[in-house]
Amino acid sequence: MAARTPSRPVGTVTRGTTNPNRLRRMDRWIAATHGIALRRADAPLAVDLGYGAAPWTAVELLNRLRTAAPAVEVVGIEIDPARVAAARPYAREGLVFRHGGFEVPTDRPPHLIRAANVLRQYDEEQVAAVWERLRARLAPEGLLVEGTCDEIGRRHVWVALGPEGPRTVTFATRLGSLDRPSDLAERLPKALIHRNVPGEPVHAFLRDFDRAWAGAAPYASYGARQRWIRTVRALSADWPVTDRAGRWRQGEVTVAWGALAPRGAGW
Repeated sequence: MAARTPSRPVGTVTRGTTNPNRLRRMDRWIAATHGIALRRADAPLAVDLGYGAAPWTAVELLNRLRTAAPAVEVVGIEIDPARVAAARPYAREGLVFRHGGFEVPTDRPPHLIRAANVLRQYDEEQVAAVWERLRARLAPEGLLVEGTCDEIGRRHVWVALGPEGPRTVTFATRLGSLDRPSDLAERLPKALIHRNVPGEPVHAFLRDFDRAWAGAAPYASYGARQRWIRTVRALSADWPVTDRAGRWRQGEVTVAWGALAPRGAGW
């Protein structure tokens, strides 16, 4: 696969922290919700943008996406040339590593760009421009997934965007690690994390999520999963939950972006 030749990578070097299986929740969600689009695409291409100091997340992305779309190829992109050199011994059929940044130097528009724990290290004011740049690189049926998780992937929140703009926000967790849903607030993506204050929609959402969780306490005797399902069902009475119980059972809930979008941000 020949690369586009960028004049200069766009972005800055991040800390590069990574661990095996850190992004498993995001990957499984992508495979489940976007797998059909990848499968029907001609020459489907996915990008792991900013994979970090080690290539584990790109290797895992290839393996997980191929369960849904066997023909998919993955390009791992890093702005630090030393990280690219260190990753290249892990290249294989369908997986290459390339030096680049937000310009996304691929030979064709990707059907998926995954950017995890990258924008967390930028300023909130930079997010909209980065989203716009990345969305412009997508194929017509493409998806950008951008979010943040903890170091071992127990708690994760991400935004899904199409070429037209942001669509949804997904909250995902290992239920056994959760005291209350608002514990996920510390993993909100950069576009939302500074908006978890009174008067902002995401603050109201997490407040209502905690209240629904408290109301579902009697279901805890059946396990954390049943309590979560009951909680999300109650939450969906007032918030535009876009997924169904099959995803809730995974410790997830997805909400329409418009319900959580920051006030006055123009999104």
